[in-house]
Amino acid sequence: MAPAAPSAEEQTIFSSGDPATPPDLRFLHYNDVYHVDAGSAEPVGGYARFQTLCNYYRNDERFNAQPELLTFFSGDAFNPSLESSVTKGSHMVPILNNVGTDVACVGNHDLDFGVRQYRHLTSQCKFPWLLANVLDPALGENEPLGNAKKTIMLESSNGIKIGVIGLAEREWLDTINSLPPDIIYKSASATAKELIPGLREQGAEIVVAVTHQREPNDNKLAEKTPEGLIDIILGGHDHYYAHSFINGTHVLRSGTDFKQLSHIEVRRKTDGDKKWDFNIVRRDIVSSIPLDPAAADLVEKLTKALKSKLDKPIGYTAAPLDARFTTVRTKESNIGNFVCDLMRFYYQADCCIMAAGTIRGDQIYPPGVLRLRDIVNCFPFEDPVVVIKVTGKAILEALENGVSNYPALEGRFPQVSNITFEADYSKKPMSRISTVKIGDEPLDLEREYVLSTRGYMARGKDGYTSLLIEEEGGIAKELVSEENGVLISTILRQYFMSLKVLGKWKMWEPSLSRVWGNVQEKLEHTHPTLEPQNPGPKVVEAFRNAAIRDEGRQEKHLSPDRAGSTHRSRSRSRSPGGRRTPGGVHPEGTETPLDESDMEFEDEEAVDDVKPVPMPLTKREHELVIIRKVMRKWWRLAKLPGHPNLCDELGEGEFQVNWTKAVAPRLEGRIKEVKVGA
Repeated sequence: MAPAAPSAEEQTIFSSGDPATPPDLRFLHYNDVYHVDAGSAEPVGGYARFQTLCNYYRNDERFNAQPELLTFFSGDAFNPSLESSVTKGSHMVPILNNVGTDVACVGNHDLDFGVRQYRHLTSQCKFPWLLANVLDPALGENEPLGNAKKTIMLESSNGIKIGVIGLAEREWLDTINSLPPDIIYKSASATAKELIPGLREQGAEIVVAVTHQREPNDNKLAEKTPEGLIDIILGGHDHYYAHSFINGTHVLRSGTDFKQLSHIEVRRKTDGDKKWDFNIVRRDIVSSIPLDPAAADLVEKLTKALKSKLDKPIGYTAAPLDARFTTVRTKESNIGNFVCDLMRFYYQADCCIMAAGTIRGDQIYPPGVLRLRDIVNCFPFEDPVVVIKVTGKAILEALENGVSNYPALEGRFPQVSNITFEADYSKKPMSRISTVKIGDEPLDLEREYVLSTRGYMARGKDGYTSLLIEEEGGIAKELVSEENGVLISTILRQYFMSLKVLGKWKMWEPSLSRVWGNVQEKLEHTHPTLEPQNPGPKVVEAFRNAAIRDEGRQEKHLSPDRAGSTHRSRSRSRSPGGRRTPGGVHPEGTETPLDESDMEFEDEEAVDDVKPVPMPLTKREHELVIIRKVMRKWWRLAKLPGHPNLCDELGEGEFQVNWTKAVAPRLEGRIKEVKVGA
């Protein structure tokens, strides 16, 4: 039974046999790890404290003369997290190695950046990855996806052979967009019955299944295989700690996110039936556990490298992106339309609703370069996109909730995709929506629709109780769960990478091109892209000569509401990159096409090699920011009228950078306010 509250002490979850007898085997198990830093609530987790416990169970004198520790990982490390949206999972490689992992099962999120990137990352791991029941015919007959191994034989320091098989559930295949075609899934239990006898014939005295599937599917695996075929199932995919004993097989999952681990002692039964006794101990990674110095140093290096990476240009916008709270929390916005469309097309849903509080930029991003920092700061939340099936009635209730507190600038205000609705704000809350369409058809209250949204909303937060999933006590059917979903920041990064003409990820592959080619085609109908051009030396010189002169012209486009204190503070924090320049030209267009290669490092020292991309005219851009600050203050104090838009959209001939297509998100009339008396 799990402890009532996080504890620094060992918590015995299961015990059989004589715990005073030295064990014959010792295992450590963990699963689903994402964030290297500690959290704020207990158990705080964090890699540095987790490493302290790993070192304890591996090296403490308490375990002298006992078998050496064998460490099992049950998948999901390379995504999702803010770190992985920058590194594409590379930052986890040295951590998995340093933990002392001996074998891992492939998790669905380990494939989020494509099979090629997965293979690149796992090639740097000092241990094998297993997946026996998902096959890729393109790699050969009966060959596992990503060239993973089906099984492996481990040998303890005292000579005992441990057969290990990796298994996954069918459901998570549907959550991975970048899989190769014609993937073959085989039943986990059938695969176990087929392959485990071979492990026994090779001398395996004990069999461990490392899996990445939900607890009910692990339980079915134990139920559907003969008693004694599998001694213990070490599972992942669920983000909680649980243990059960089914059909003679232990089923264990060990929490998530470096917040828990399991230490397992295995002893031969004394009755001569070749079975095993297990003593399973849970450890919570709480704040009282000291940091491992070497691990803490690695986390510091990784964090430093990530900050440098955030300054790299990732894309270009040909239209101002209006992310101000005054816009996104009261009406349709082009950035809301763009991101909601992207969420919908990525998961091929019928429609999308996103609470406007998801958008945290609170500024207008003018036409120009977008850096990774812009995306991460604007979409910082780490609850992934989920897909649910809900009735039209639930969608109507969600929209009513979204506009219920208008005109207050509340985060619940809905940004939508493939939904149009009219709202009369003179009416009482929860009765303000008059008409709703999904696509071109009126909303059918009885019909079920596939909706993409944030995991936050599918948990009923911000009043979105009609979207609450069944597992949380609601009625929405979960199709893509939070465990399977992808962060908005990651989806955005992959989309912008798909637009690049040169310098794509080294591990970009045909499966990713197919996915994003389809998304691009659908987005083009509402949010067109502009083809890149080479600016040439004359245009660059024109920028140099006219930058200051045209700065005043640009400031005349400031909107009146930017005079408020909120916008004053915002101007101080805004990055100098991405500014409108004369004729739409941006200095980044003069650079060699950006190399958005992987942040690859094979050891902890290599992270020091990651540097910010050198950008020309950085000093000039800094000067322009200072000029803008002075101009804004003068404009405000003089009480001059402003223009409703910060700047105009670039024309077809004005977009001059040569390394990417530019996006131009548009408004479409999705949210219409019905005027009183109209």
